[in-house]
Amino acid sequence: MTGLVAISRRTFSALAIPNFRRFFFGQSASLIGTWMQSVAQSWLVFTVTHSPTAIGFVLALQTLPVLLLAPYGGVIADRVDKRRFLMVLQSLMGVQALVLGILVVTHSVMFWEICVLAMVLGFNNCFETPARQAFMLEMVGSSHVRNAVSLNSTMVNAARAVGPAVAGVLIATVGVGLCFLINAVSFVAVVYSLTSMDASALKPSPPTQRARGQLREGLRYVAGEPRLWVPLLMAGMVGTLAYEFQVTLPVVAKQTFGGNAATYGFLTAAMGFGAVFGGLFTAARGRTGLRTMTFAATGFGVAILGVALAPTLAVAFVAMAVTGFAAICFMSTGNATLQLEAAPSMRGRVMALWAVAFMGSTPIGGPLIGWIVEVAGGRIGLAVGGVSCLASAGIGILAMRRVARHHAGEAVARQADGSETGLPVPLVSAETD
Repeated sequence: MTGLVAISRRTFSALAIPNFRRFFFGQSASLIGTWMQSVAQSWLVFTVTHSPTAIGFVLALQTLPVLLLAPYGGVIADRVDKRRFLMVLQSLMGVQALVLGILVVTHSVMFWEICVLAMVLGFNNCFETPARQAFMLEMVGSSHVRNAVSLNSTMVNAARAVGPAVAGVLIATVGVGLCFLINAVSFVAVVYSLTSMDASALKPSPPTQRARGQLREGLRYVAGEPRLWVPLLMAGMVGTLAYEFQVTLPVVAKQTFGGNAATYGFLTAAMGFGAVFGGLFTAARGRTGLRTMTFAATGFGVAILGVALAPTLAVAFVAMAVTGFAAICFMSTGNATLQLEAAPSMRGRVMALWAVAFMGSTPIGGPLIGWIVEVAGGRIGLAVGGVSCLASAGIGILAMRRVARHHAGEAVARQADGSETGLPVPLVSAETD
């Protein structure tokens, strides 16, 4: 019993911090609505256009601003009060959901309006995502950031388990519009959590003074740090080709398994269900670094291939749960690794590149996977994502071998001169406990 209590305390340690606890539960309510909107938007586009390519196109429009502007959003995040900035941005996301919901329930929505509102949401995300990611450390400090990131990822995916399932039922019974309206209301919770925080208990990074060339400075900084650009490269490969489930799963649900919106919702929910356990596992284990990312990328790829080869819907549900487990291990480890390795004055810009790797890559991956699905089917689209995860793991293995050779060279040097000090830091951190 004592051991279980100790594991529980370690797993949920960041929730002992009042500001993070407030943010955590506020975000929980909001994210259920966000996942409802995500499922509803893909199904709405598929219903209006009957085209997987159109789903990919809308997702590309939604994430194009992230690709183009998220690095600048990171510069802004390093300059401003992140809590106040997030209040404004979360409020605007609620307005976007409200407008889309009204258009749908009044039966006046058109495809071009969905596209415009998707771009509006994407423009907001390119500033909100790096600010929110960098704000995590300000709430909990460096000693709890790994746990906080893992718990936050768990929360996101618990919402993924609930939101899509609810959305699937609502779409099948009362229509798609209510999902957007519920999401609009859900933003009240997260805005309240931000406004009611104890600002004196936060640990803000010193704001970066406005100056010319700060974006280029951030890019040069990352390019010179293998401990940053290797995880970002791995994440970029996975984000471009594997994280296009909004494109592949509606088609797999309807055409491969002969289902409907509820089938799509439950496939997405199964991934979220598995991700909850993956997030708790990561939070309790408390490891970051390249080795953990590589193992997670391998598991992620194998699991997606399992979904692609699933002979029945029941097997697909199980494989999606395993996919969620591995996906959250990969994401949480990469996120925490970057947060801990980045200099405080650069953290917003580094996390902006993380957003580009996962969301900003969709303008490339979304239409590409949509085209593959339209030509070859949903199973092939999933298989391409699985292979990209395995390729990402290959990059991790190569980087770890470079570390091993570096350490071997250091050992030879120590034997030659008898020195045990003054040695350089490894190029890439393989593992951090």
